[in-house]
Amino acid sequence: MTAKLHLYNTANRRKELFEPADPNHIKMYVCGPTVYNFIHIGNARPAVVFDVVFRLLQTLYPAVSYARNITDVDDKIINTAQETGQSIDAITGRFSDEYLADMVSLGNLDPTMTPKATEHIEDMIRMVESLLAKGHAYEADGHVLFDVASMPEYGKLSNRSTEDMLAGARVEVADYKRSPSDFVLWKPASAAEVGWASPWGHGRPGWHLECSAMIERHLGETIDIHGGGRDLIFPHHENEVAQSCCAHDGKTFVRYWMHNGYININGEKMAKSAGNFRTVRELLDHYPGEVLRFTLLNAHYRSELDFSLDTLNQAKGSLDTLYGFLREASDVETYEVDISDTDFMKSMLDDVNTPMAISELYQWAKQLGRDANGDKVQAKSMLLTAGKLLGLLQGDPDAWFQGESDDSNEIDALVNERNKAKQEKNFARADEIRAELLSRGIVLEDSREGTKWRRA
Repeated sequence: MTAKLHLYNTANRRKELFEPADPNHIKMYVCGPTVYNFIHIGNARPAVVFDVVFRLLQTLYPAVSYARNITDVDDKIINTAQETGQSIDAITGRFSDEYLADMVSLGNLDPTMTPKATEHIEDMIRMVESLLAKGHAYEADGHVLFDVASMPEYGKLSNRSTEDMLAGARVEVADYKRSPSDFVLWKPASAAEVGWASPWGHGRPGWHLECSAMIERHLGETIDIHGGGRDLIFPHHENEVAQSCCAHDGKTFVRYWMHNGYININGEKMAKSAGNFRTVRELLDHYPGEVLRFTLLNAHYRSELDFSLDTLNQAKGSLDTLYGFLREASDVETYEVDISDTDFMKSMLDDVNTPMAISELYQWAKQLGRDANGDKVQAKSMLLTAGKLLGLLQGDPDAWFQGESDDSNEIDALVNERNKAKQEKNFARADEIRAELLSRGIVLEDSREGTKWRRA
């Protein structure tokens, strides 16, 4: 393979050759959800994008460690517990499970590890102690805060001035802060509130701290890739850089920062405050998870994505086309095939250009529709191998079209009855059965190989 992986590095604002710290072991961390409700499609985008990055890295390197965390202590969780009367453990336990179920529905592989914030309180306390000892943090009014002035390069990741950072962070201007831009590492909690014992009293960690501590614990002081949505660049990722670099005496924290673009709903930026968000669970009631995945991958990860019923229906139609070719070639055997020198892989190596990669799938699908048997074997092998790298086209084609409803046996019986009616030249009955099935949303497709059916 002549082409090499290039990634857009947010820190340097350019596309760069990917050169890991250790080519024998790649380390990647991606910010996961705060588990107090079902995730929306915006939360799903980084999960799907970095699942594909994970798959790609696994084809290129001998070992990849991929951590995707779960935030299970947060003000939003505490507020939900107060509003619903449920315990925090009940809320976070339920919605952690719901999140993982959604990840399966979207076709994501399990990360190497899924650390939870509450399992790393001691790690966070140790990091705060280190920052205090090195003069990068201070205690004030029961809080421990990071002293932004102690880090001259603060703001480099987001490329913001102090004024811009203050406006973007919407920081609390508190009397106990030396500077309004200083951020909380540890906050006090009342005896009635959730918290943990610490050298600074009963309290809980600041949100930014947990990722720095979990990365240090599971992946070390320097990682190759840190990913997440563009909205996390500031203040979350900027603050992670501050904490980790200062705790580790200026050592490089992240070699490549990757951020996916926003999702718009019908042309407007999706936001819970605007009420225009869509949960993954809600969408799964109407579309297979693979349709959602295809929609998310059919735009470059760094671009904004306009998410609508039209884009979902277009994705469903595209997958119908690709699965249709596979269904017609169900008797064609496949073999292990090398796709490293294909245009598909060149697209993937060019900053994970999934839209271009998907366009190459159609070329193999068209080849699969040709008559030459040798071409069919190679084309199907290529199509399935490339599809697997994207997490697509791995299902049974008949199941794709027929769904998982319990009426499949009944439909099969009616199709067989129609075939028998046609053989007996009872065309009136054959037409009657076709019409009955069509009224139920079942479309029949007659060919020389027989009759197949699919749900409209």
